[in-house]
Amino acid sequence: MSVKEEVLSRLDSHHIPYTCHEHAPVSTMEDCLALPFVNDEVMFCKNILLCNRQQTDFYLYLTPPDKPFRTADVSKKLQTARLSFAPQEILPELLHLESGSLSPFGLWWDAMHRVTLVIDSEIRSAPFLAFHPCDHTATVLLTQDAFFQQVVPDLGSIMIELNIPRHTL
Repeated sequence: MSVKEEVLSRLDSHHIPYTCHEHAPVSTMEDCLALPFVNDEVMFCKNILLCNRQQTDFYLYLTPPDKPFRTADVSKKLQTARLSFAPQEILPELLHLESGSLSPFGLWWDAMHRVTLVIDSEIRSAPFLAFHPCDHTATVLLTQDAFFQQVVPDLGSIMIELNIPRHTL
C-alpha cells in the first residue's frame, strides 16, 4: 500500500470526511494554487519543517501560501533560538516522507512525537484546508472542523497556534 493509500485509508477508518483530488505532480505553491479545485474557500497551506541548530526539536509550520515567512518571527513566538529549515534528508527517518510530500498527515508516522505541529492562526480563515496525502500527485480537502477536531487529535502531536502578523514592506 502506498503512503497516499495509507493516509486515505486512515481518514476512512476514522470516518473523517474529505474529498481527494488526483492530479499531475505539483512541486511549488504556485502549482498547487493553480489546481482547478482551489478557490477562495480553500486554504492550500504552505508546510515548512523547521528545527533547532542541534536538530533535536522539530516543528511542522502550517501557514497561508501567500504569507511571507520569516524564521525569526516563528522563533520569537516559539521562544526557540535559531530555528532553520530542517534538512530534506531527515524527512524519511522522521516522517517516512520524501521531499515534496510534506504534510501534517506525515505526523501519523512520527511515533516518537518528535515534531510539534505549529499553525499560523490565519489558516483558520477559509472554510476548507488542502494538504497532500503525503504524495504530491493528490490533494485532500477537509473542513476546518474535520482537520482540527478529528485529524489533529489523532496525530498525537502537540499543536501550537501562533498569531504572526503580516509585515508591510
